[in-house]
Amino acid sequence: MNLSAPKNVTWWIAVLLGVLGLLGNFVALPVIGGMSFWLLLLGFALLVVATAIDGL
Repeated sequence: MNLSAPKNVTWWIAVLLGVLGLLGNFVALPVIGGMSFWLLLLGFALLVVATAIDGL
C-alpha cells in the first residue's frame, strides 16, 4: 500500500473537525457538546482515509 499526503483542503477539513471536537469537549457548547467525540473521530478517520487513498 502506497501512502500519500492528503490535499490541503482535506487536511484543513480534518483539522477543523478535530478542533471542533476538542472545543466541544472542553467548552460548554450546546450545539456540538454531545457529538464532540464523534467529530474528533471523524477528523482522524478522514486523515487516515485521505492518506491511504491517492488524490483525496
